[in-house]
Formats: sequence, structure tokens, C-alpha cells
Amino acid sequence: MSTQYRRENLETRVERERNAFFSALTNLDRRSFLKVATASMTAAMATGMADFGSFQPVKFAFGQDANGNEKGFRVAYISDSHLYQKHINDRFANALMRAVQDVNAMEEAPDFIFYGGDLAQLGQPEELELGYEILGQLKYRDRLRVMVGEHDWFFDMGEKWQSLFGSPTWTFDHKGVRFVCLMSVNEEDFWTEAGISPIDRMKTVAGLDNQAQRPFFVGKEQIAWLEKTLADWKDDQPVVIFSHSPLYKLYKNWNFWTDDAEKVQAVLKRFQTCTVIHGHTHQVLTNKIGNIHFHGLISTAWPWPYAPKGMPEWTVQMNRADPFNSLDACGDGEIRISADGLVDKVYSLWNRKPMLVPAAYLNGDSKARPPRPNLPSF
Repeated sequence: MSTQYRRENLETRVERERNAFFSALTNLDRRSFLKVATASMTAAMATGMADFGSFQPVKFAFGQDANGNEKGFRVAYISDSHLYQKHINDRFANALMRAVQDVNAMEEAPDFIFYGGDLAQLGQPEELELGYEILGQLKYRDRLRVMVGEHDWFFDMGEKWQSLFGSPTWTFDHKGVRFVCLMSVNEEDFWTEAGISPIDRMKTVAGLDNQAQRPFFVGKEQIAWLEKTLADWKDDQPVVIFSHSPLYKLYKNWNFWTDDAEKVQAVLKRFQTCTVIHGHTHQVLTNKIGNIHFHGLISTAWPWPYAPKGMPEWTVQMNRADPFNSLDACGDGEIRISADGLVDKVYSLWNRKPMLVPAAYLNGDSKARPPRPNLPSF
């Protein structure tokens, strides 16, 4: 059987299963939807899969292929689904389900799965529970690690999110790479003195460009924790940092910004191989500061336009989104980590060809530059 035939056969089967899956869920009310999702989770538990947060990879050397050569590994990612309650808006829920099916259809299991934040739109318990249930349908749900976004946090200051997913900061070592997740969407208190209610606080933060909120920051305590977490890691050992907001200053008017980004960069600059993966911007976004490579995540909900100024010179913009196609410029993707810890970033854009931003491009190989779009963003 040819590889081409097997690929076509897999794609046909996946598309058939996806269509049946969506057809069965399209008209469910929330109670029925959660019943179906819970049944799926129960089936997963019956096969030996553990609860969220149980993934505990240990420190060990890179694996080897059949010829004894060192090889890297892959991380699947989904991000920025912005779920409303299903009776208010089921389009975003359906998009997240599509991403889950994408990950489940991968020919090779990812070493782990990363969710990049903003699971909910307004941080409501029902929104977060819906996201928890949908993510529970991942085939390898025991390999899921979740990052918090500002939309998940500021209704109840993370109380519900933490009850579902645990601490917003975490670290582990896997195949010679140290992974660290930061909570980068802290804000100075602008709500207490003004007497703003929790839901109005949440809506203010969700507004991004309303200028009423404060810039995001990581904070002194977390930066000290980051230094301690990396203290025993040698300069030539690779590091991958997860942060919802970009750890550089892109465009303050939209809060595409982390106020103390330079202080975090100062901790990371000693590493010869360091990559930061961030959500929040809903874009193909690439930057390099010193030895640090930065990659954004695309969203399953909607694409943001590119900022009118401050764009990193390393960014090769994705094609302009089609305003008549709600899924255009949305998607999910992979983080491919080589045996030396370098990251090739794959954007699996729905309805388009995937876009690859290789580490070689950021390391100066002009031939590795991604192709320019024929319909650049405004």
C-alpha cells in the first residue's frame, strides 16, 4: 500500500468521523452536550487515562531513531478558543472541537499537548466547564498541559480556572528540554477603588484597547521563581517558555505587551537555545531578541489584524483573513523540537496550506524564510 494511498485513506476517514461528530453535537443543548462529553471522558478514563494535570514527564536524554541517531519530538497546540456558553454562541465551541479532532487524527502521538490560554471569553464557570469537557475528548488527554489567559482569570481572579487546571505556573523536563509556564497576564488593581463589579472588571480586561486597564506584567515573585527554576540548567541546555502575552513590547494600545518583559528576557538571555511560545495575539507572529526566539499561536476563534506599528522585522505575515469565512486564518498546529532543542513552528491554518517558521530562518538562513503572502494584512 503506497504512502499516498494511506494518507488519502486516513484523510477520508478523519473527515467522515469529524462530520459525524459535528452532526451529532450541532443541535445539543448544554446539558445534553455535557452529557455526551462526560461519556467521552468516562470512556477515556476506562482506557487508563488520568485526570488533567497528571502528566509528569521525567528528565531523560533525547530518544533515538531506528538507526541510532538522536531525534526530536513534537508538541501539538491549541489556543485562544474564547468560549461562550453554548446557548449564546456555539461556533467557538465547534471550532475547538475541530481542533481536538485535528490532534486526535495525528498519525504519530504528540509527546504532549499544549493549550495556550483564553479558553473562555468572560471567565464564566459555565464557559470554563464547557472547555474542560471539550478538551476531555482529546485522545491523549493525560498529556495535556494548560496555560491561563486573561479571559480565563479576571472574572473571579482565577478561582474556577485553578479548580479545573491547577496552578497557572508549572515546569517540567522532557527529553533534554526544560519547559516553564509563566502567568504573564497579571494587572495592577484598577477595579477596587473604582468599585467595578467582577463581570465589569472581566469585560474591561477583555476589551484590550479600552485604555482603562493596566498593562500585563509577570511580576517580581514570578521572575524570582523563574531564576530559581532555571538555576541548575546549564547555558547550553535548551529552554522553552510558555507565556500567554508576548514577552516583548509589541503594541501597547492593544495590550500586546508585557510591562516587565525585559526583566524576563534578562533571565533567559544566557541560554544558547531559548524559545518563547505565546498566545493572545491570534497571529502568525515571529520575533528574535538576542538568542531568544519568539513565536505566537493562532486562535480557533478569530484572527487579529496586525498592529499598525511595532511589528517585529522577523514576522512574515499570514495572508489577510477572508471576512466572509469565519474560520479563515484560524487553526491549530505543532511545535517541532529538534534533537538540539531548536523549535520549528508549524501553523496549521484551516482552509489554507500549513505555514512553517523554522529555527534556521531565525538563525540567519535566508533560504529558510517563509514565503511572503500574496494578500498581506492591513
